[in-house]
Amino acid sequence: QVQLVESGGGSVQAGGSLRLSCAASGGTFSSYAMGWFRQAPGKEREFVATISKIGTTVYIDSVKGRFTISRDNAKNTVYLQMNSLKPEDTAVYYCAAVVRPGTWRTYRITTEYDYWGQGTQVTVSS
Repeated sequence: QVQLVESGGGSVQAGGSLRLSCAASGGTFSSYAMGWFRQAPGKEREFVATISKIGTTVYIDSVKGRFTISRDNAKNTVYLQMNSLKPEDTAVYYCAAVVRPGTWRTYRITTEYDYWGQGTQVTVSS
């Protein structure tokens, strides 16, 4: 059983930065593809960024150039560095794992993911 625990959320003003962390346990983290999603009130959960098991990254257009996803396999942790935050980035952020990914594949759809964290709130004020 894989467990994912997010941390690092909080409240910031527009233009500020936050770094989210997601610590994984219970499996072989280095073999997973990892992703970050977010869900704003009244909206569906949406893809934000993903990193393959070999480090390939993909982002939603609205965060390109502002967010960076990375992973530290020695620490079993995936990060989401968020800079130049905007009020529209306000949401609960979730990390997720694909435990048997294709080597080259990246994953952007919620149903492709096997495990999810509990989420961490990010609030950006104008």
